[in-house]
Amino acid sequence: MNQPVTSPPLTSLSHGGGCGCKIAPGVLADLLKDMPAARAFPQLMVGIETADDAAVYKLNDSQALIATTDFFMPIVDNPFDFGRIAATNALSDVYAMGGTPIFALAIVGMPVNVLPRQVIADILRGGESVCADAGIPIAGGHSIDSVEPIYGLVALGLVHPDQVRRNADARAGDVLILGKPLGVGIYSAALKKGLLDDALYDEMIASTTLLNRAGPDLAALPGVHAITDVTGFGLLGHALEMAKGAGLTAAIEAVRVPRLPAAVGFAEQGILTGASGRNWAAYGQDIDFAGHLPATERTLMTDPQTSGGLLVSCRPEDADAVLQIFTRHGCTRAAVVGQMMPGRAGVSVL
Repeated sequence: MNQPVTSPPLTSLSHGGGCGCKIAPGVLADLLKDMPAARAFPQLMVGIETADDAAVYKLNDSQALIATTDFFMPIVDNPFDFGRIAATNALSDVYAMGGTPIFALAIVGMPVNVLPRQVIADILRGGESVCADAGIPIAGGHSIDSVEPIYGLVALGLVHPDQVRRNADARAGDVLILGKPLGVGIYSAALKKGLLDDALYDEMIASTTLLNRAGPDLAALPGVHAITDVTGFGLLGHALEMAKGAGLTAAIEAVRVPRLPAAVGFAEQGILTGASGRNWAAYGQDIDFAGHLPATERTLMTDPQTSGGLLVSCRPEDADAVLQIFTRHGCTRAAVVGQMMPGRAGVSVL
């Protein structure tokens, strides 16, 4: 296998992995429901109101600061790959707002008496390599001795205030375009069962370490109205946030949704993460899921995507330009997957 095994294996030290570690969306909504609105801060362009990907604060007429943080437990046993995946995932939130990262801070929690120091150093080295690829430094951070290994970043970026792309601004008639295929959570579950061969592992790593650097170019298109990234809540969960923010129905065409090659086969064998079921339990009542679709489609669309793709809502006439931007930045499997339509604020899977 292409996955050097640490002693002990990283995934054996955590109760979950990657974005599957996220608190279930229903529980999170309940925890945040009494948080006060930030009305006293008029320069705060994006806060927690629509569960967007990052906070955005207007500095002046030409600059807004994007701030986000993301961290999780290991999704793979290779420490260098774990660091790369976690860093790519954290930077994605900056790109999803239409911004360009400027620097990052490391978040490190490690069982220092359990893991060899070289393993921890390799995790940090993996994160640093991704930031170097993004053209930014890791300028500091914070570390603690923890029971489970945790790694991630605070990521900061800049964007012109006119090019901030929220998840709540989709318009009726827009098409939905997904930048990466689904199935990362399913692959991670297969990995834990020893069913992921070298080629499939390489596919998972290629997807989860591909930076979503298309974000700023997408935001520069006037016809792109909303962007979010698909992570722990799955395609349905993040499409639902987009639909609720806009007060529209997100109609997803199952047959058009790209997926990693072996994802369907694994799903048919019942290989999935616990987060998939938690996601459906949290938001299934807002999903109109066509009864004739196989159960594997629900598994795929609720599958937590660690470092998943950008979901773009744009005018139909700009769809080709969006796809070209995705392709130019390495997202060669990007595809039109649906449309925003008038109707109840929810998701319809066709």
